[in-house]
Amino acid sequence: MTLELGLDTFGDVTRDAGGVELPQAQVLRNLVEQGVLADRLGVDFLGVGEHHRADFAVSAPEVLLAAIAARTSRIRLGSAVTVLSSDDPIRVYQRFATLDAVSGGRAEVIVGRGSFTESFPLFGYDLSAYEELFEQKLDLFVALLRQDKVNWSGKLRPPLVNQRVFPRPESGTIKTWIGVGGSPESVVRAARYRLPLMLAIIGGEPMRFRAYVDLYRRACDQLGHATPEIGVHSPGYVAATDARARDEFFADYKAMRDRIGGERGWPPMGRDEFEREIETGSLYLGSPETVAAKIAATARGLGLSRFDLKYSAGGLSHARMMSCIELYASEVTPRVRALLA
Repeated sequence: MTLELGLDTFGDVTRDAGGVELPQAQVLRNLVEQGVLADRLGVDFLGVGEHHRADFAVSAPEVLLAAIAARTSRIRLGSAVTVLSSDDPIRVYQRFATLDAVSGGRAEVIVGRGSFTESFPLFGYDLSAYEELFEQKLDLFVALLRQDKVNWSGKLRPPLVNQRVFPRPESGTIKTWIGVGGSPESVVRAARYRLPLMLAIIGGEPMRFRAYVDLYRRACDQLGHATPEIGVHSPGYVAATDARARDEFFADYKAMRDRIGGERGWPPMGRDEFEREIETGSLYLGSPETVAAKIAATARGLGLSRFDLKYSAGGLSHARMMSCIELYASEVTPRVRALLA
């Protein structure tokens, strides 16, 4: 099995050594340094999420990724995810084609609906059209990927007739994944468009997603084409020992989880839930040996082509994230590949 090992971040607003929240501008500069480190250590992919709220600094992933591209040479760079429903597919295509050019062909895009809805009122979209917006905009985006002269029509914008869009990627296209949080309809949609599937598994036992993997493979088979790649995005953290990882991560992770959960009507997270997610759920936390074993088990069980560790978590400090990146690249990655070999 060939498995790419990547990292994802949402650009969470972090704190300094004295516990003071950093300006978003400094968070963005720190994120560039994290990308440079990941490239130097051989990480396969860096994904940056798009959000439009005070606790996440990244609202324009392509701009940040271009800054990282200018200081790196090999790491693939993409979104995690691009909220296509509230954006213009043509502009998304142009921005990622530009990133692809300046990075020497290293751009990827993971399109999805996202798990937050702040972008809808911000850009003037009605949440009642949530499903229709994504379906139609995805259809147009795929047309842009696959047609030199684009012919497309839909309900939400005027049609395109023999329209060319620039710049064109040197390879002819941009690698595009569909991010899925657990909807069977989204899995089938990815199969219908012949796009790789990125499963966001952020809680619960990872193998419960085997049903979605099987559905994806069956749908591809019934549609008469080979199954594209399958990836997983899950949270985690690596430290020298299991105990140290728990101690360094818990407070920041709980604060983030409780803040977001409070917006959604979830009860506060207790220590027992945290420990359960580490032991049997989708939190890949611990020593390099522990994290590697868990990643390898998930990759083998779901037949993955890529695993992305979401290493940012609320106020978790820049220094701790840099240490996590170093351990992930230098110790987790070789262990995972040895286990899968």
